[in-house]
Amino acid sequence: QVQLVESGGGLVQTGGSLRLSCVASGRTANGNVLGWFRQAPGKEREFVAAITWNIGRSYYRDSVKGRFTISRDNAKNTVFLQMNSLKPEDTGVYYCASNRVVSTAPIGYEYWGQGTQVTVSS
Repeated sequence: QVQLVESGGGLVQTGGSLRLSCVASGRTANGNVLGWFRQAPGKEREFVAAITWNIGRSYYRDSVKGRFTISRDNAKNTVFLQMNSLKPEDTGVYYCASNRVVSTAPIGYEYWGQGTQVTVSS
């Protein structure tokens, strides 16, 4: 069983920054990839970024490239999402999720955190 706990969300103005954290337990036995997704009201859940635990290879959706950075601390079983130059369209509930392979689709991610709200005001 993998447990994922997110933190770090909040309210920020356009252009501001937030750093999300996701602490994973049991990941070595159940997942090789940690992904971040977000979901805005009335919209489908969408891929934001992902990272492999072993070599730290990262992947991003196009709209966050150059603004968001995903990283991991293997000793602490924690993945971070540094979000800079935030825009109102970045608003949503952000979830971290565990998968065995890299994928941009939510399906296949077996374990999910409870989510953390990010709100960017204009």
